[in-house]
Amino acid sequence: MTGEKIRCDACPVMCYIAPGQTGACDRYANDAGRIVRTDALLLLSATIEKGGRLVPFAAGAWADDLAPATPTAIGAGTTYPDFKPAPFIIGFDPGGADLVTVVTEAIFSYCGVKVKIDTDRHLGPEGAVVRAGGEAIGHVTTAEYGSQMLSLGGVQHLTGGSKAEGRLTCSALLALCNGEAVDLTIDGGSALTVQAGQPPIVDGKRETRMRVGCGSATIGMFADQWLGLVDEVVVVDDHITGVVSEHQAGKVIGWQPTGIRIKGHRSTPGRYFRVSEPGLGWGGTCLTDPLAILGAWNPDKGARPGLRLLMVSTTGEDWGYYVLDAALQPQPAPLPDALRATVDLIAENCEPALCTVLFVGGAGGSLRAGVTRNPVRLTRSVQAGETRLTSGGAECYIWPGGGITFMVDVTQLPSGAFGYVPTPALVAPLEFTLPRAAYLALGGHETAIRSLAEVLETGGEYPTAARFERPPE
Repeated sequence: MTGEKIRCDACPVMCYIAPGQTGACDRYANDAGRIVRTDALLLLSATIEKGGRLVPFAAGAWADDLAPATPTAIGAGTTYPDFKPAPFIIGFDPGGADLVTVVTEAIFSYCGVKVKIDTDRHLGPEGAVVRAGGEAIGHVTTAEYGSQMLSLGGVQHLTGGSKAEGRLTCSALLALCNGEAVDLTIDGGSALTVQAGQPPIVDGKRETRMRVGCGSATIGMFADQWLGLVDEVVVVDDHITGVVSEHQAGKVIGWQPTGIRIKGHRSTPGRYFRVSEPGLGWGGTCLTDPLAILGAWNPDKGARPGLRLLMVSTTGEDWGYYVLDAALQPQPAPLPDALRATVDLIAENCEPALCTVLFVGGAGGSLRAGVTRNPVRLTRSVQAGETRLTSGGAECYIWPGGGITFMVDVTQLPSGAFGYVPTPALVAPLEFTLPRAAYLALGGHETAIRSLAEVLETGGEYPTAARFERPPE
């Protein structure tokens, strides 16, 4: 204590907190001379209605319409630097299984988020710096099928750069993990707004759908829908532009040659790379006029006046219908109703565009000592699947190899599940669940095991309230 101030030891900042005030993280406060946790310990419960579900480690008898409540680590607090047991080590018995759940909020400097953005739009070159508030917080990484990918955060941005870089990185990560919208810019690319579970906004335009597939895949799916309605179809795509008359799918169903020529790098029949630079146009290209990728038509290979051509993007958002004139030049024409149905079918088969945010953290260091006196045994137990790791009750993916590196979909956690400390670092909830015998074999803190009833009655190291919430569906 310093005068009336109390020093909080819940994180490395070690704030001195005056009466009635909170520390720098707003998570701990001085309440009449004692440190308390400002957020309530979150207890998840589920209805017994059809479709309701339990958190994996819930136990006990049904009461009214609620399943038995089990604490998550949300609001649990920490015991940093974990030379003492985790805040809550709970023993319970679901249907005869003697289990233990260790509940703690973990402080992560080694953490970040992977952001999947469903769009063909060109967001920026691979490796380009991603910024929030003008500070570098990550980079563009390799694109996946129909989605652009960002890698944000990490220890180098949180603690390896300037104070402003660390602060803004932490702020952006916290907002993304708690389901809030974050404005980002990409060097040499777009400005975008990202929010977990919501469509991305790219350069002020809200995306509505991701592509049904590349141009080649689109032809593979819909070639027979076009047969007899049109003489040629070109599906424009930044990755692989497809031409139905040359494509294997067209050949199989008897499509006739048209003498079309595509400006691009021919891969295999009917599949063309690099017809355009990437951009915000048709199919993720920079094209606003799809005819720019066409060369001169070859009359010796089927080109003729009156030939009907459909050009369409991989989302069905952009299309054009043309008829070759006497000089074999494509002229715009009204889209026949039968072809309109095929364009609509492409759109119908596109998934809604969404942003997905995965929190990635390495649960190492002294965190494990709050679970067991022999930390490496916990690592091996998690990797072997004996110990089940959840985050706020949500399923985690555990990376193979050394350590406990996990990923979790932030939309599967209750709201406000993530916090921060101003070192800067993120705070994320973790629960370790395993059989009691296995827990003791790890060197677990046997004397710290309490029942849920005891936890609710006496709280943890830092006094806290408790509140119920249903797990996200």
